[in-house]
Amino acid sequence: MAAAELTRLAAESLYLVLLVSAPALGVALVVGFALGLLQAVTQVQEQTLAFVPKLVAVALVLAVAAPWMSGEIVRFTDSLWRAIPQLVP
Repeated sequence: MAAAELTRLAAESLYLVLLVSAPALGVALVVGFALGLLQAVTQVQEQTLAFVPKLVAVALVLAVAAPWMSGEIVRFTDSLWRAIPQLVP
C-alpha cells in the first residue's frame, strides 16, 4: 500500500510542477515566437531584443500568478504532511 501511495504522490508532484510552471513557460513561448517572427520580418538579429521582453513578460506573469502558484504548492505540501503517517509503517 505504501508503494502505491508513493507512486501517487510522485505523479501528483510532477503534475504540480507542470501546472505551476505552465503560465510562465506559455508566456515565454508566445512572446519568444512573436519576437522571433518580428525579427525575421525586419531582419534585425539582436539577441537582447528577444531576451529583455521575454524576461519582462515572465516577470509580470510570475507577479500576477504568484498567489495562485504559492496556494497550489502550499496545498500539496499540506497534503504531503498529512500523508506521512500512512507512508511510514
